[in-house]
Order: sequence, then structure tokens, then C-alpha cells
Amino acid sequence: MIKRVLVKFSGEALAGSEGYGIDTQILNYIAEEIKTLVDIGIEVAVVVGGGNIIRGVSAAKDGIIKRTSGDYMGMLATVINGVAIQEALEHAGVTVRLLSAIDMHEIGEPFIVRRARRHLEKGRVVVFVAGTGNPYFTTDTAATLRASEVEADLLIKATKVDGVYDKDPNKYDDAVKYETLSYDEALKDRIRVMDDTAIALAKENGLPIVVCNMFEKGNLKKIVQGDMSLCSVVK
Repeated sequence: MIKRVLVKFSGEALAGSEGYGIDTQILNYIAEEIKTLVDIGIEVAVVVGGGNIIRGVSAAKDGIIKRTSGDYMGMLATVINGVAIQEALEHAGVTVRLLSAIDMHEIGEPFIVRRARRHLEKGRVVVFVAGTGNPYFTTDTAATLRASEVEADLLIKATKVDGVYDKDPNKYDDAVKYETLSYDEALKDRIRVMDDTAIALAKENGLPIVVCNMFEKGNLKKIVQGDMSLCSVVK
């Protein structure tokens, strides 16, 4: 039985059709989808990327900005997105706490794993921001790390597609969807479910990864209730 989940949203998903910034209608949609989980007693943690504002790798590609600085800029972008998600959740009537891997006392609480677990036990949604607090690690890895630390039963990667394919379904009509695949298959065949570090960490901790379309209304609730028909599962 699933009791606790971590949902990973990409920063790009918050941008909507504009491709950058934050679309408040999408924020509201995400908050309402998370609320459906809270309403049925699921403990929910959230990690969000920062690609709608800046990506560390891209910022550092021409050498003017060092990779470490670019990654810290990306971490700060996740804080902006996390604050936005916190506001949207509170607007939807959900109790939420923002925990940051980089100390920002005026914005959120510092990440302490026992504190995070306690918030979840009390029914509060926990939004983890600033990645792992270290450069060279993606928010996918941060999501897997935090899910492992709070002992989540499931990591849901909410994307713009309904699962994992052998190639980009938006470019290739013959793309084949995987209903399930193993951690080893994802690593060996370089299937980009998440980056290799994230998948290896999930494997080590026996953490199932579910990849789903975040824009399929009600999908998160279906997943925690056991309906995996509109997603792919890595385990």
C-alpha cells in the first residue's frame, strides 16, 4: 500500500506555452492535482527543477560562467519555482512547508531529514528546493535522494509524455513505449528515464520510479491507487 510519495516536476513544465517563466494556471493545476493526493491521506513531497529560468549546464557552456556557479544559479531557480508551488498549494487550501538545501531562513526551513519526515507525518506537503545543495547533481538525483531519505514508497516523475519510450515519441511515429523496465535495463541501454546517478540511487534503495504525463488530469491519484496504465514503471 502506498502511503508516501515524492513527485518530481520539471521546471520547463511550469512555463506553459511561453517556454520560460511561470504560468500561474499550470501552478494552480499542479496544486489541485497534489491536493487530490492529500485528500485521500497520501503524504506528499515535491521536487521541482529550474529549467524554466536557467539550467546550470547551459549557463556554463561557453566557459564565461563556471559550471559550479552555473549549477548554483540553477539551484536558486528551483527555489523560485518552489516558492511559487508553495503559494499555489496554500491558495488551494493545502498546508505546505518549503525546505531548502541551501540556508535561506527568510524563505524556507533548512533541510533536516527528521524535520521533513515529521512534516509529512503531520499531513503537510513538503517542497524540497535547491537540489542537493551541491553542484554537478541534477534535480532528478535530488528527487531520488530526498525520496530515499524520507522513505517514500514511490517516486513519480511528472513529465509531458505518458511514459518511457525507446526514442522521442514527438519525433518518431514508431517509438515504442515501455510499460515496465528494470533499473539495469535503463542504465545499460542508456534510456533517459532520469540521469544515471538518479537511477543507480533508486536501484540501491529499491525505490520504484513512475514516469507519467502530468497533464493527464487525475493521473497522480490513479497511480497511488495502483492504476499504472497511463505511465511507465522502472523497478
